[in-house]
Amino acid sequence: MDASHDRIAAIRAAFPPEGLFADKDWLLSPEPFVIDAKLAEQLDKLGHRLNLFNRACNELYQRSVSGKQPAWIADYLDRGKPAELVEFSRRKQFRADLPRVIRPDLVLTEDGFTIAELDTVPGGIGLTAWLNATYASFGTHDVLGGATGMVDGFRAIVGDNADILVSKEAATYRPEMQYLSRVAGDGALRVHDAETFAVPAQGASLYRFFEHFDLPNIPTAPAIMQAVADGTAQITPPFKPYLEEKLWFALFWLRPLREFWRRELSEQHFLQLQKVIPYTWILDPQILPQHAVIPGLEIQSFEEVKHFSQKQRELILKISGFHETAWGSRSVVLGSDASQHEWETSISEALAEFPQHPYILQRFHKGRLVDQRFLNAAGEIETMHGRVRLCPYYFVIDGKAVLRGGLATVCPADKKLLHGMKDAIMVPTAVAAG
Repeated sequence: MDASHDRIAAIRAAFPPEGLFADKDWLLSPEPFVIDAKLAEQLDKLGHRLNLFNRACNELYQRSVSGKQPAWIADYLDRGKPAELVEFSRRKQFRADLPRVIRPDLVLTEDGFTIAELDTVPGGIGLTAWLNATYASFGTHDVLGGATGMVDGFRAIVGDNADILVSKEAATYRPEMQYLSRVAGDGALRVHDAETFAVPAQGASLYRFFEHFDLPNIPTAPAIMQAVADGTAQITPPFKPYLEEKLWFALFWLRPLREFWRRELSEQHFLQLQKVIPYTWILDPQILPQHAVIPGLEIQSFEEVKHFSQKQRELILKISGFHETAWGSRSVVLGSDASQHEWETSISEALAEFPQHPYILQRFHKGRLVDQRFLNAAGEIETMHGRVRLCPYYFVIDGKAVLRGGLATVCPADKKLLHGMKDAIMVPTAVAAG
């Protein structure tokens, strides 16, 4: 056996007994995904900008609610959500609370990268922690975040006595959180079924690993929320469903809000984010005046999008949030891959859902080709020419976003939607030497 096969054997031997993803497999590679120092520096700066972006989103929503910004902003973000959850999210004691984990889904392109989504309840934390530790042990690459960066980052945001609450809906990710709990040691992190969790009497630090749409399925949710309201428990991510909507990217591009973003982010950070946030639209069916058009599409109604040619349909359609199809690429339709009938039907359904579940349209940016070696089914080392989704993990520690790891998912070149799958390679990210 050569060194590559030896590493594959070591990776297999290192697999945690509890697993990582329930019933999920991926291809193994003998080395991490390597990025150059320039991209590593860009990723480091991106964390600060996205932390500023999250703060600005929170501020914009609050101002909309208080009448200092247009009411339609909060109206978009609150659609389909129970009144009691909206009321809870607006309470003054939570006003400044923000997610302490930031994970953008980056698609590496010929020109750099674009942010497909921004996830504040991300999977992959435990997986990336294991990948970092395993590949760092080979001593051949400078793994982004180091061997223990993910574990250290997570402990820094929840403390040394925290409970991780995983719902049945998110059960796929339970094993990786159990791994994280075990390697943290000292009983510092404990994993619980969210549905049966009993809140400690005082001083609980909670990590929420379930989506807001899942709250009705969690009998303990009212008690958890009451403990947070009373101050006997702290939770991250906070109960702020408006912060988890994908339509924030559309609000970022809206002309009436441009000065707000410039002021809150600074001119420099605003311009840099414009380079990486894809142009996005909210599928709002309201009728425009006869002299107006939708910027970037030059149409008067989203009904016209139904009749776009395949070339014009280099667009992604997906639900904005607060729905079981809002995660895991479940609602995603790539226009250029859909038939004319499928596209028309998808747009019609999205427009009909607007009152309760707004959808967004987003410019599609094709990933550039990369090479990554992997072990094929025949037990041989082969090179995949694929496209990569790179997910850096930032932990907000003392108000600053700190980069502690990066999960690279390399998908076959014919796959345009990039996500974890059995024929994809998943590896940690490393920075090239020199």
